[in-house]
Amino acid sequence: MPDEGDKHVLQAPVLVLNASYEPINITPVRRAVVLVFKGVATTEEENGNFIHSARMAIRAPSVIRLCEFRHIPRQTRALSRKNILLRDRYTCQFCGRVFPASELTLDHVIPRSRGGRTDWDNLVACCHACNNRKGDRLPEEAGLKLLRPPRPYTLHTSRQLMRIIGKSDERWRKYLFY
Repeated sequence: MPDEGDKHVLQAPVLVLNASYEPINITPVRRAVVLVFKGVATTEEENGNFIHSARMAIRAPSVIRLCEFRHIPRQTRALSRKNILLRDRYTCQFCGRVFPASELTLDHVIPRSRGGRTDWDNLVACCHACNNRKGDRLPEEAGLKLLRPPRPYTLHTSRQLMRIIGKSDERWRKYLFY
């Protein structure tokens, strides 16, 4: 049974590279270790922590590389609250302040009552204060301005998020083409 320290280590992010060293995903240490033990991936970098079992201790990976090249289709993400918050980096798109997920709402830039759709191009992360201020109006009508227009989640967005998450782990730098 892992202790509390191991549980935290098992949730740490691991950069996943294709066989060609192209970054394709981020996964928890727990999943990365399974991929390595199955022979699907190899460890390229370690994060300095150990994972302990009853009979051994292994180094936790920081970067893994798939052993065989996998064709990655054009990446799309499901439209969800979590993915909108990730895309917008947990930042209110009106006031620019960063908030925990629990203190953010999703706002329809063009209100649904005015024909606004629930899609990537019309939803943004928004704090409660800005959402209340905007109400059922267009941002300009409420005296608000978007920091940047909403956009679909793309491979470029995914790579940006990998870079943001990877800033805390120097071992990722050489794989993310800073």
